[in-house]
Amino acid sequence: MTNPLPLSNLRVLEFTHAVLGPTTGLLLADFGAEVIKIEPAPGGDPTRKLKGFGVGFAPYTNRNKKSLAVNIKTEEGKAIVHKLLATADILIENFGPGTMHRLGFGYDDLCDPYPQLIYCTLKGFMPGPYEKRIALDEVVQMMSGLAYMTGRPGDPLRAGASVVDIMTGMYGAMGVLLALRERETTGKGQMVKSTLFETAVFLMGQHMAYAAVSGQPVPPMPARVSAWGIYHQFDVKDGERVFVGVTSDKQWQRFCETFARPDLLADERISTNNGRVLHQDWLLPELRTMFATMSKTELLHLCEKADLPFSPIAHPEDLFDDPHLTQSSGLLETILPDGRITKLPRTPIQLGDQKWNLRSNPPHVGADTAELLTELEYTTNEIQALTTAKIVVT
Repeated sequence: MTNPLPLSNLRVLEFTHAVLGPTTGLLLADFGAEVIKIEPAPGGDPTRKLKGFGVGFAPYTNRNKKSLAVNIKTEEGKAIVHKLLATADILIENFGPGTMHRLGFGYDDLCDPYPQLIYCTLKGFMPGPYEKRIALDEVVQMMSGLAYMTGRPGDPLRAGASVVDIMTGMYGAMGVLLALRERETTGKGQMVKSTLFETAVFLMGQHMAYAAVSGQPVPPMPARVSAWGIYHQFDVKDGERVFVGVTSDKQWQRFCETFARPDLLADERISTNNGRVLHQDWLLPELRTMFATMSKTELLHLCEKADLPFSPIAHPEDLFDDPHLTQSSGLLETILPDGRITKLPRTPIQLGDQKWNLRSNPPHVGADTAELLTELEYTTNEIQALTTAKIVVT
């Protein structure tokens, strides 16, 4: 018999959109919670219809969830949600400031009638002067210095993934787990808050410490002086690039032996990492010249033989066929809402032998409405009437 998942006895109501809130729900769902995505009827979560880079948001963040599509602006819709709240442990929301309160589902509206409810609110800012501002991942990357640190000097650049949305969602899930732990003692729920700006600032902590210690302005990452003498991208002869690092003196010895460079190994100026940092002006061009005579395959083979940190410069689509992900089951075969099959990343945590599998594919709008309403003791005729009135989608 398979052991129950850690959160299998919990019910979560998820009022979310885009990436931030759905990420919190995804983690709790992967860990076994019954996550019910409350979508607006009749169209469902607008995230489903996003174009451009947004086409991947909903397919990625909605596995292992149920969908209940309901118009919560109607009294009938509100009644359905309240019946669900009576059965729920956790509520997640990431709508704009004040939205849930206007709908009648703010924390202050729910904490008295549902004292055991853990209410996870995911916003742009903690209480303070910015609290009521609308924030997005890219906005707080600019505000926090993350974009400055990512781009080249004078050219701020957002990170190449929704890193702040995802991390804020992770902290939201962490906060929910802490609140569950406290509820075991107190019997009471509470509000959990995780925010984009403060998450981005947390990421900047190491750079703030650099500024404090050095007394100097912090250079963007592309302009930094690396702590390691060799920690760079190098062009190879077939027009591609490979990242190669040498981060210890033992690695340097293996590098020189594997690449047949006894001359470099014998050079006392670069026998230590600090020496290699000081002599980058001639050492790096020397290595670039050497690597430019090699194919990518040859260079990767030698780096692996020398047991160095290295990597080809991958594209996202390369990960579908990555041999490590394939052999370690790091990707979950997922059926997209249009019926196509793809592979998407598994949650990267392992407890003993426990991995987080796909139990259900991302649901269609309202896929579980009828089942949930039946559980709440709505009759078939009542469900049909609600569907006809477009209060729910079944």
